[in-house]
Amino acid sequence: MERQKVTKEIGILEGKILVFGGVYSNLQALNRMQEIAKTLAIPSGNTICTGDVVAYCAQPEECVQLVLDWGIHCIAGNVEIQLREGGDDCGCDFTAGGRCDVFSRQWYPYAQEMLSAQSIDWMKQLPDFLRFTYAGLSGLVVHGSYFETSEYIFKSTPWPIKAQNFNKTQSDLILAGHCGLPFHEEQSGKFWLNPGVIGMPANDGTSQVWYMILEKRPEGKILFSHHSFEYDHELTAQLMQQHQLPLAYAKTLETGYWDSCEILPEVETAQQGTKLVF
Repeated sequence: MERQKVTKEIGILEGKILVFGGVYSNLQALNRMQEIAKTLAIPSGNTICTGDVVAYCAQPEECVQLVLDWGIHCIAGNVEIQLREGGDDCGCDFTAGGRCDVFSRQWYPYAQEMLSAQSIDWMKQLPDFLRFTYAGLSGLVVHGSYFETSEYIFKSTPWPIKAQNFNKTQSDLILAGHCGLPFHEEQSGKFWLNPGVIGMPANDGTSQVWYMILEKRPEGKILFSHHSFEYDHELTAQLMQQHQLPLAYAKTLETGYWDSCEILPEVETAQQGTKLVF
């Protein structure tokens, strides 16, 4: 029987909203993200994570515990779903035998071993979606898409595919994750916003990672902006090497180049190494 997906209502949000995703067990990036939230005076109730707190890096348990203590809103990414259900892999739908698939056979069992029962219990409580209202818009947080947690939606993904999500959920604003690249698209008063991830660079040839801020303009309209930051990625890479996690991913933290572009459409593949400007 297919699992019943869970939607959590978080009500009407006011003030600035911070959105990020893909922590990927990168505690150094997550610590920096929390520091930025504090500097911006954005409370935990206005902070949203699009899932995949756990993945490639060396500190899955510490990242889950920080998110728990922080008290932010978070949905289940495909990794959390697989971990809480005792899955054999990360559920990313990588090409069988491809480099991402091979690497996942290293980091996923490591994450399983390192996570406490409390952390797995927390994952079991995570909703699949968050619903909220902001600036008069009906908002929805998804991981990949409403239809499939591990679906890859990119900037180049045709709008009709995105539109199916808006139509099915009666939403105006969708905050999504999973694909690893920050982007935004607006058509006919509908907004698809992806903040990117903080656990790995955006394949742009830099070590910086990405998040997003939402604000409400005085006239009531929504304003969104992409932001990046640097953190101690050298320490993150060292910890990965110490725990014999994929060296290719540790190298990505420094170079900003993904080891493999197998999940990317042609448009995004051609943009590898191009510094992002918004």
